[in-house]
Amino acid sequence: MKKFTNETIFEILTYLEVMISSIQPAESIVFQIPNPDKGRQHYSDSLLDINGLPCLHHSWKAWGDLAEILYCRMLTPKLIDENEVILYFQKLDRSDSFHRVKLQDKREKYGTDSHFSTIRKNEEPAFLFAYLQALRQVKILDRCSILDLGINSGDEFDLIKTIVDESNYRQMKLIGIDHSPSAIKKAEVLFPEENVTFYCHDINHLQALELPRADLIISIGTLQSPNINFKPLFMSLIQNHLTPNGAVILGFPNCRWIDGEMIYGAKAPNYNFSEMSLVIKDIYFCKKYLQQHKFRVTITGKDYLFLTATKIGGQ
Repeated sequence: MKKFTNETIFEILTYLEVMISSIQPAESIVFQIPNPDKGRQHYSDSLLDINGLPCLHHSWKAWGDLAEILYCRMLTPKLIDENEVILYFQKLDRSDSFHRVKLQDKREKYGTDSHFSTIRKNEEPAFLFAYLQALRQVKILDRCSILDLGINSGDEFDLIKTIVDESNYRQMKLIGIDHSPSAIKKAEVLFPEENVTFYCHDINHLQALELPRADLIISIGTLQSPNINFKPLFMSLIQNHLTPNGAVILGFPNCRWIDGEMIYGAKAPNYNFSEMSLVIKDIYFCKKYLQQHKFRVTITGKDYLFLTATKIGGQ
């Protein structure tokens, strides 16, 4: 078993890359490290004395980040003594992802029988905190009408329902739109309230629904879909579907869902690594357009990048 003591993170990464390339998905590599707890309040690369040996400190966060970078999950460590621990990195099955699924009915790629339906974004802290922060920034308690594009089975409404008291929630008008028939049917079961309405509809043709303007538009992980003409649709949303003092929350995925894990960094076409040019380009376009229309815009988040816009001088 490999024992790391005073190796740099570059040396560790180089070694682990080779080891992981030699094993199959679900197999693990095992190695020994200085107990990160011994280096509390020290930054990585601090030199510590561990059992009489000079050792470089790396935090638990650093080891967790390293596992994610290597497409592994870090299993429960084993404590040797107070100074040393054994780590287990289990290789993820990168073929086990809804991103790779090809279906005859493309509407059901995100349906109730899909791999995607097992994902609960609201249970991922990095997603939940950023989305919650966005809802607070738009003053969700003051919003009366909400339009969600790409609602699927209703996760975004679920958090709103959780943080808003029942009397305020009942006074809100919530409309969710998705092109998956099975997801919409599930959403209707989960949200039977009279103030919540769902449509199975192609958002490229939103005008056909003749919806009232909303004072909050939400779309997370939808507007960048390949079958959507992103820029014209976005501008139409602001011009034709938002009230004068309305707000916007857009979520741009910067992650992939693989083998039960949310892995940072979206896969870009023609690259075998995370490349952010397209998502940054789209976010910049939205920010510039909204600022030209007198919105205050912030960009937050990590695994999902949230663009939140509120009207200057509005609510």
